[in-house]
Amino acid sequence: MEKESDKVQKELNIKPRDYQKAIFETCKKDSCLVVLPTGTGKTLIALMLAIDRFKQFPLEKVLILAPTRPLAEQHFDSFKKNLPEGWADMQLFTGKTPADQRKKIWQTAEFIFSTPQCIANDLEKYLYKLDEVSLLVVDECHRCLKNYAYNKVAEKYKMQATNPRVLGLTASPGGDRATITAVCENLGINLVEIRTRDSSDVKPYLQELEFERVDIDFPPEFEEIRQLLKAIYDKKVNELKNRKVLFSYPTKTNLLLLQKKLFSGNGGKSMNNMLAASVCAQAIKVSHAIELLETQTISSVIAYMKDLFKQSEEGKSKGVQKLVHDPGFAKAYTLATTLSFEHPKLEKLKEIISEQIKQNPKAKIIVFAQFRETVRTITNILNKIPGIKAENFVGQAIKHHATGIGKETKTTGLNQKEQKKMIEKFSSGEINVIAATSIAEEGLDIPEVNEVIFYEPVPSAIRSIQRRGRTARLMPGSLKILVTKNTRDEVYHYSSKAKEKRMHKAIGDIKYEMDNPDFAEAKKEQKKLF
Repeated sequence: MEKESDKVQKELNIKPRDYQKAIFETCKKDSCLVVLPTGTGKTLIALMLAIDRFKQFPLEKVLILAPTRPLAEQHFDSFKKNLPEGWADMQLFTGKTPADQRKKIWQTAEFIFSTPQCIANDLEKYLYKLDEVSLLVVDECHRCLKNYAYNKVAEKYKMQATNPRVLGLTASPGGDRATITAVCENLGINLVEIRTRDSSDVKPYLQELEFERVDIDFPPEFEEIRQLLKAIYDKKVNELKNRKVLFSYPTKTNLLLLQKKLFSGNGGKSMNNMLAASVCAQAIKVSHAIELLETQTISSVIAYMKDLFKQSEEGKSKGVQKLVHDPGFAKAYTLATTLSFEHPKLEKLKEIISEQIKQNPKAKIIVFAQFRETVRTITNILNKIPGIKAENFVGQAIKHHATGIGKETKTTGLNQKEQKKMIEKFSSGEINVIAATSIAEEGLDIPEVNEVIFYEPVPSAIRSIQRRGRTARLMPGSLKILVTKNTRDEVYHYSSKAKEKRMHKAIGDIKYEMDNPDFAEAKKEQKKLF
């Protein structure tokens, strides 16, 4: 008997891979979470399932959601490219389309592509309902948590849909079982299909990925600055402990949680807690300065410290005033400004990229960095090297950059049109290096690259997976991670690896329990006993 995937293949002249066919067959049975590496064709599975559902329920609609407008447009273009003209009424919803017009279009549209924010707002205003949606496709579905718009749409869909079916797509659903379970529950997922680069049915379609961890020595001159800042940090942490507000290990995450608790008044509004809130804010600022010193650039450390001096001069915060008047802080700043060299990562980065371009003048490279200030520094340095044409690839937000006490520059970032234009320039070879913040990690249709470089490791499994998914799809690729020894770079590197292992184990466990409901039920009963 001919499978539905084979029928679809003949009708549309597409050639799904074996794993895509297998996953599609699963998705036909029930709402499914599909976890696939970036660049392995999640959209094609969505297309095949959309066709199948539309044939079953020809009077109903298919709703395809993506977290950003460029991503929604990307899916819209992909469907239009693969479906014959006039096969279905396909419409792209954006915030630019007036609400009353969206309401009118919804009545006749058959395939709707949108951001979740747009649909959530319309549902809130009762412009239309989701009762006639036979398939909800949720791209980058790991975002379906807490108050994100995906959740609002999913909740309405579960309540309203007559023939519900959900397809959740992601390369990385979350770092732990609780997060992944929450995503599945929020979307009403009952089945899971997962593949990795090493899965037997995926591996033949992907190219070799060469991985290298590049260790960088932390300079002795930096160590003196670190010790001065660490002494201030330890002093602030001890004060928080003495004030009986900090009981956990003083990680950046724990301090941020404590700050939120103290500022929200959940810890009470006593004088002790008010003073502790100021101390906590100072500790976070010092921690950030240490992170910049260890993992980023000296110029970013100096810019950040200058900004704190500026805030102090303007009297914006008594806590900041107290911090910058600490003799250790002033000495650390002086030492930083008198250094005659940058973070050794930058020299190593120049060396790696120069060698790659020398070996292959047509090579395309992406450098990921956490902070926009670092991205700017990287681009400025790389553009001094013959043969390298580098550009910043950053989000839309306006950022202020301190350049001196009382002075600052402002960068507006790239709007979505500018991002699209830059990707085109990168694709054509007009640009051969993109220095990018997290904006380039998720979903954007960036062409195949020869090399991805992490300027620093990221502690998030999701972000790490998405970054490296930019290479070794259609051609062999290289991934290099710069790790400064004896710094939080090493901590983040191991943390990310551990979280990824936990993620794959958690998905495997969840999948097993969904496939074996009797086992899952027995497990629940066992928990009740204890």
